[in-house]
Amino acid sequence: MDSAIRIQDVKKTFDGKDFVLKGLTLDVPKGSLTAVIGFSGTGKSVLLKHILGLYQPSAGKIEVLGTDMATLSPDELTKFRCNFGVLFQSAALFDDMTVLENVSFPLIEHRRSLKMDEVQKIAEEKLRLVGLDPKHFHKLPSQISGGMQKRTGLARALALDPEILVYDEPTTGLDPI
Repeated sequence: MDSAIRIQDVKKTFDGKDFVLKGLTLDVPKGSLTAVIGFSGTGKSVLLKHILGLYQPSAGKIEVLGTDMATLSPDELTKFRCNFGVLFQSAALFDDMTVLENVSFPLIEHRRSLKMDEVQKIAEEKLRLVGLDPKHFHKLPSQISGGMQKRTGLARALALDPEILVYDEPTTGLDPI
């Protein structure tokens, strides 16, 4: 089976002495659901940032969809990141944009050929997909609950129909039920 993500002997140090990642090897097959579980401070978010190309490893290799992340120029990396949908711990919504505008943002930035009515239609579809009532579409993030903020973040992560979805502690701060 082809790999979506292949991590080979990745090491990461920020100070040259202490290693956050100590020779990590991981193969995530395409179409699979994979969870990385560990205590706070064990490098889960650091690993995620490596996969997204935000960090480069001190040693080792990371391939995503067959592409060596270290070989991409900044422009290529920006385009390549359209293959990812990311849901951050805090939802990371833009405070001054409505729910609908937050979900529209990646479409406006990366699908410039779309007309605004097409962007809005896709954004509304993604918001409905995650179970958000249309009465909340024109509210600011501060006007909706934490759970609705997470769902808005998920809708934004799904906006570009990415090949890979990455969740950084998606249930943090939510009611476990």
